[in-house]
Amino acid sequence: MRNMRVRLSVSLVLAIVIPALVAGAMDKKGDVEKPDFEALRWMIQDVGGTYPSEYPGLQLSKELRELEREYRQLETQPEANSVVFLKKYEELLRKATLANPFLKKNPILFVVRHQYKPDHHNTETMFQTGEINTRSFQGGGALKIIDFARDGKDRTILASEKGVIRDPEVHFDGKRILFSMRKDVDDDYHLYEINSDGSGLRQITCAKGVFDIDPIYLPDDDIVCTSSREPKFCMCNRHIMGNLYRMDPDGANIRQISKNTLFDGHSRLMPDGRIMYDRWEYVDRNFGDAQGVWTTNPDGTQHLIYWKNNTGSPGAVLEGHIIPDTQQMLCIFSSCHDRPWGALAIVDRRLGLDGRPPVVRTWPADAVDLVDVKGGIDTFRKIKLKFEDPFPLNSKYFLGSRMTGKGEEMGIYLVDVFGNETLLYVEEPGCYDPMPLAKRERPPVIPVKRDFANKTGVFYVQNVYLGTHMADVRSGSVKFLRVVEAGEKRTWTHANWQGQGTEAPGMNWHDFGNKRILGTAPVESDGSAHFSVPCDKFVFFQLLDENGMMIQSMRSGTVVQSGEVTGCIGCHEERRSAPPPAKQETMLALKRSPSTMDGWYGAPRFFNYMAEVQPIWDKHCVSCHDSGKSAEKFINMSRDRGMIFNNSYFDLWSRKKIKVVGAGPAEIQPAYSWGSHASPLVKLLRRGHSDVNLGKEEWDRIITWLDLNAPYYPVYDTNFEDNLFGRAPLDTKKIKRLGELTGMNCDGKMSAMLLSFDRPARSRCLEKFKDVSDPAYKEALAIIEEGRKILTDNPSAEMPNFIPCGDHQRRQDKYAARLAVEERNREAIRTGKKNYDREFD
Repeated sequence: MRNMRVRLSVSLVLAIVIPALVAGAMDKKGDVEKPDFEALRWMIQDVGGTYPSEYPGLQLSKELRELEREYRQLETQPEANSVVFLKKYEELLRKATLANPFLKKNPILFVVRHQYKPDHHNTETMFQTGEINTRSFQGGGALKIIDFARDGKDRTILASEKGVIRDPEVHFDGKRILFSMRKDVDDDYHLYEINSDGSGLRQITCAKGVFDIDPIYLPDDDIVCTSSREPKFCMCNRHIMGNLYRMDPDGANIRQISKNTLFDGHSRLMPDGRIMYDRWEYVDRNFGDAQGVWTTNPDGTQHLIYWKNNTGSPGAVLEGHIIPDTQQMLCIFSSCHDRPWGALAIVDRRLGLDGRPPVVRTWPADAVDLVDVKGGIDTFRKIKLKFEDPFPLNSKYFLGSRMTGKGEEMGIYLVDVFGNETLLYVEEPGCYDPMPLAKRERPPVIPVKRDFANKTGVFYVQNVYLGTHMADVRSGSVKFLRVVEAGEKRTWTHANWQGQGTEAPGMNWHDFGNKRILGTAPVESDGSAHFSVPCDKFVFFQLLDENGMMIQSMRSGTVVQSGEVTGCIGCHEERRSAPPPAKQETMLALKRSPSTMDGWYGAPRFFNYMAEVQPIWDKHCVSCHDSGKSAEKFINMSRDRGMIFNNSYFDLWSRKKIKVVGAGPAEIQPAYSWGSHASPLVKLLRRGHSDVNLGKEEWDRIITWLDLNAPYYPVYDTNFEDNLFGRAPLDTKKIKRLGELTGMNCDGKMSAMLLSFDRPARSRCLEKFKDVSDPAYKEALAIIEEGRKILTDNPSAEMPNFIPCGDHQRRQDKYAARLAVEERNREAIRTGKKNYDREFD
């Protein structure tokens, strides 16, 4: 144990104490701008001490001293040729680096390809067939090896003239290579395996219309990858997402092991057998800063945050690797709207799960100044020489791809903790995914903790009062725990509503999601809860008081596998902490069977504002707060449907009568800070307003709507996919004409309530007309009445008898087909059989 502590201490010293010597040493072209003798000296001494008989440390140190003397003379001679001198320094740096015996122990495997074309988000590198960005695919590449024990001789294992080879993974035996390949623009990424000598190429997956990328070997030789086999799209745009899937070594019985509503990628095996991956998901929060590093067991149980769930900048943390013999992570600090590259960083989660303190080192050194809880989602786009595909060789030396300074060209670099960055190899169009072609130790196999019965799993909470931002919650005030499902987005439109970001189609005023209440569970007097939840649901929890009002809410999601039992200490508790001593031997909630989900005023369904809330306003409010009535100046509570929302929803939001978090900040919010407890509407009604007397269920519906973040639409499907906001019944031509007639901007955000399709003559855009016989008035009214007829014949998504458009029905059919394949594969596992992709295509 003492030796382990010493090693960890040395690692921390190297990462923190050694100054960022390379700061300012590189110019934006990637050339050495100023020699860094101290960094080079540290490296020579380190390698020489490790390999005293194999490394020419004494000779290199002598050459370094001579170069330093020459530099001192150069400083006194302004007319001297500094370019020539810097060339000498670069040559010595490269010589000292390539002489490292560790670098010669094994060949280096890498990929040659073009840099991915820029797109909406750092996850968008697949350009899947049949999707919005398919034509961004650019082929041409190879899987190669370079051997520095043989003077840097390179060899091609596999080439593809029109395709892309990516994401290689070396088997534990060092002889086989797993990778993803797409043969051309009409193909999709599938998994392949090949021997390191180029023989034995075999295809493992072949499903049509989906991608399989980022494969890794598990300790039992099963394979995990990221795949779009559950076809869903990012809620803030229109791009295909992916989750983690596991399969047998031969590609049989592919099954989903993560259920995040967005993207899980860059899986890496941890020394203890768990999987580390980066995860993009947002529940009631900003889309751009919600991409951190998570872990899971290989069977899909125990998905847990590792680092960065509540830090604004960097917008994304990608490609996490545990550095050998440490508890530190090597990763990329990236941006939301960028390629998957950025600054190279070392994170030590023992120093915290968020914020600046855990970041012990970055390349470039000043990139650490961009880390900020409240920072911007794209701050790391500022990095001039970006890194990608890091691979830690040991605690001091790391391989990686880095910009060479020639446009977006990427080369293979060796980076060390002393401050040296040495270009090892480059060829056009760029080099990626460097790693040793070598044997490695198998981590332990973690036993399976789930079944495939597709039923329920069990959650327990030890004490809901434990955790950050719960200090002001009085013990005994939490009576219930509500379980809410966040739905996936299965369809998209080109037209969009700009809430906190791009909603395509529009869903809510400010955030992106739809919600379905699965049920509630009681919270015992000791703060414990124990309940079962259907498997494969991306859920979050809310704490409720005796009136059913939300005290605190998760703004991230979780999932339980069939047969899994999982739990937590408290709510937003410090994930590195141990539970406090128990006051009694067993949590009260565990003395009974787990509570089952009982729905909410009926079977679970996605929340629909028009169906669940508007009838209350119709009964109690519109007699005064209606169009043309005196109280309309305060708020209009009528149900009249506009371009995207109805009158009451639009006014409650725009007039700030409600206080909800929307797509809010990254930080955890204090208890009672938003929702029903904080909303002016509820305060007004609780004080008493006119003769309004709400029943218990009516109260419950209002406060539940607010505590769910005030959603409007129940589904992403629409029948007006080409029209304004993806929701308006009128097409662009008619809306433009309406604007010409009324002199109003009828296609902007605030125009959403200029029209009433329920009562066209009461449309606000018609108020300018004083004479109803005016031809312009009649034409404008006729256009709005046409919209009413369209909605009558073809009801929109929040109305009864809604039917999605043809494209959305097609996407829903694909989703259902893929779900059926998933079920058949799980059935095969239950019955000891094998299913393969080829059997379903």
